[in-house]
Amino acid sequence: MKTDIEIAQEAELKPIWEIAEKLDIGMDDLELYGKYKAKLSDELIDRIKDRPDGKLILVTAINPTPAGEGKTTVTVGLGEAFGRLDKKAVIALREPSLGPCFGMKGGAAGGGYAQVIPMEELNLHFTGDFHAITSANNLLAAMLDNHMHQGNELQIDPKQVVWKRCEDMNDRALRNIVIGMGAKTDGVVRQDGFIITVASEIMAILCLATDLQDLSDRLSRIIVAYTYDGRPVTAADLQAVGAMTALLKDAIKPNLVQTIEHTPAIVHGGPFANIAHGCNSVRATKTALKLADYVITEAGFGADLGAEKFLDIKCRQAGLKPDAIVLVATVRALKYNGGVPKEELGQENIDALSKGIVNLEKHIENMKKYGVPIVVTLNRFVSDSEAELTFVKNFCEERDCEFALAEVWEKGGEGGIELAETLLHTLETKESGYAPLYEDELEIEEKIEKIATEIYGAGSVTYTPAAKKAIQRITELGYGTLPVCMAKTQYSLSDDPKLLGRPSGFELSIREVYVSAGAGFVVAITGTIMTMPGLPKRPAAERIFVDENGKIEGLF
Repeated sequence: MKTDIEIAQEAELKPIWEIAEKLDIGMDDLELYGKYKAKLSDELIDRIKDRPDGKLILVTAINPTPAGEGKTTVTVGLGEAFGRLDKKAVIALREPSLGPCFGMKGGAAGGGYAQVIPMEELNLHFTGDFHAITSANNLLAAMLDNHMHQGNELQIDPKQVVWKRCEDMNDRALRNIVIGMGAKTDGVVRQDGFIITVASEIMAILCLATDLQDLSDRLSRIIVAYTYDGRPVTAADLQAVGAMTALLKDAIKPNLVQTIEHTPAIVHGGPFANIAHGCNSVRATKTALKLADYVITEAGFGADLGAEKFLDIKCRQAGLKPDAIVLVATVRALKYNGGVPKEELGQENIDALSKGIVNLEKHIENMKKYGVPIVVTLNRFVSDSEAELTFVKNFCEERDCEFALAEVWEKGGEGGIELAETLLHTLETKESGYAPLYEDELEIEEKIEKIATEIYGAGSVTYTPAAKKAIQRITELGYGTLPVCMAKTQYSLSDDPKLLGRPSGFELSIREVYVSAGAGFVVAITGTIMTMPGLPKRPAAERIFVDENGKIEGLF
């Protein structure tokens, strides 16, 4: 069987202006990055802003397992299926990070015959958006340290600096470092650290900003440190906002590419869902809604993370109203949740399936809390038996959920026709009554506990003394009404990655809390989750090489 990269490299790429024509976009509204990538111009976005919106479809999934779920693959294949049904559709995705690309997960452009291409460029430097975000983040860090070195007029307390440097790479050695060592001219000595670019507040800001002015306003509100007497110091105080905006002025423009079947795909922004808010940019989603009748977007990892943040943060801030939710699962992943080892997942096992399907059940219940119609889809594997498929279908229909099989990895858009038709029927017959899980007026702890108990299934929430103190200060500073972005492991509904299935009544531990004032949310870090991941023992980077003809191999 061909690998994903082999399939992608053999695919016929059409010039991006031909893809743009499907959305009635002319050459004057494209800023070309070679022949197959382009950014959409500000003029286009402004010109179409008063058009009616298309239908917004969110694709999410059960908790990820080593068995694979294929959420992005289903998202891409569904978009291709809409194209085969002659529907005007566009896919709106996040940009992949270099961290997982060279780490354990590999690329993030879909798979099989449901991929976004050019696959190598998308997974590597693409149009430079992540580099711009990294540069803006680190410019602010440099100006902060320089201010302290040059006399510290703002009276910044070096022990209360909260802004960290970033890079788009998994590098655990940079989590905790000491800077400023050496001569007096080398700066103020203090403890510091790096986070991965996708966890930077600037990534979140870029993805939530509606336009360049909103981007600049949000950048100005970033809290970088506190003074000796406890007052917040912002990026505006450091006079860094203009230069940061200059670095990001092109990065805020959405990127247009294509799928293997030439469905338009707008790929822009890429915050992780386990340590950030996990959604592509508001600007990309809103632009897509003006350009097409159907917009298929996704949120990172499982529905307890990506979908919750899409529905409680992105939709709340942007005024979006999803019309339907597609919840992706696989028989293999459900059996894994039921206790079957990875090497035995190809064998029929209804007993394990019945035990593990409680993970899907909890996600169905969670999504229903938001009042949005749900379609459950099984991303089918060759090893799935008819008895297993029937079991899952009956389970979903008993819970008043539409159900459809997806075979898009193997068949591309053709394998997504059943799902697309089921979704179209749902959109025609069911109204979305979307509402967020909690009200703005709830206190920070009440919001955390509502997510923990209602979405995760926790019995209680505990806070470290530092987290308690941070919540008090955040509230006193006037940020208590902001939504909460939970940083939690993706592998379990709980904060313990080893608790599979549907754990309940557990204690959720809040280790750290801080405000991302520019992004407009409060971050609560649970358990041992890290904002700078590390590489595995055998990183994917070891298998990547370039042949004598300049062709990249091993990127999957």
